[in-house]
Amino acid sequence: MTGPGVTFQRNVGTGAGISGHVRRHWPEYLIEAGALGAFMVSAAMFATLLEHPASLVREALPNPALRRVLMGLAMAGTAMAIIYSSFGARSGAHMNPAVTLTFARLGRITGRDAAGYITAQTIGGVAGLLLAFGVLGRRLADPSVNFVATLPGPWGEPAAFAAEMLIAYIQMTVVLTVSNGRHAKWTGVAAASMVAVYISIEAPISGMSLNPARSFAPALLSGSFSSLWIYLAAPLSGMALAAEVFVRRRGLAAVICAKLNHAGAGPCVFGCDRRAASPAA
Repeated sequence: MTGPGVTFQRNVGTGAGISGHVRRHWPEYLIEAGALGAFMVSAAMFATLLEHPASLVREALPNPALRRVLMGLAMAGTAMAIIYSSFGARSGAHMNPAVTLTFARLGRITGRDAAGYITAQTIGGVAGLLLAFGVLGRRLADPSVNFVATLPGPWGEPAAFAAEMLIAYIQMTVVLTVSNGRHAKWTGVAAASMVAVYISIEAPISGMSLNPARSFAPALLSGSFSSLWIYLAAPLSGMALAAEVFVRRRGLAAVICAKLNHAGAGPCVFGCDRRAASPAA
């Protein structure tokens, strides 16, 4: 696969056909579905707690900026727990089609695995939000919560697109820089911390998505698709640009693996050469 001025290698799988590949890697796909599903449940629960008019927490905290900070910390904590869990270590804890496609472009994920991951992430996001709706009921549909939908702020769609692309660029730059350096074990902390910052500061502009699957689920449940294109295109564009810049500066060989967390002694689903001891060294 080629980008402007850069040749990207492909991580070509071997062995049996698609059915055999899926049989070998279905646990990782299931983990990705469950990971984003859990993230969506957490987002729905905390958003309802902090934003619904009937919530005592909302009543006690009238400052929206403070509530955004708390929401950011809650979602960062959720992301960190998933990334550093044994499940997250096994799948790599992408939870995001834009992340998966970026690593596919870098040749660190086969096309089959990328398709499996993205399908699972999309299904998992919808399933998680449906589960939250089953628990929260109409409170999740209240306009104050609105199925945790990501929507453009008062500056409109152009500003939302630009903001989403910028934070996606920063996020992938952080992931690639930290995960491929001597502090790789802190990748999850760095990525989750950035989520907290984005929710606290950037959310009024775009709603803070970074994630096509995370935005697709609320759009599906609410039936509002008018601005969904922003949250499909901008994260992909921003992360692809970050990968291009990283490879131009450091070379493709510097991208060791597609995992955010490489802990554990088990084999890497992506077939990289990094071993469990490497990130901690």
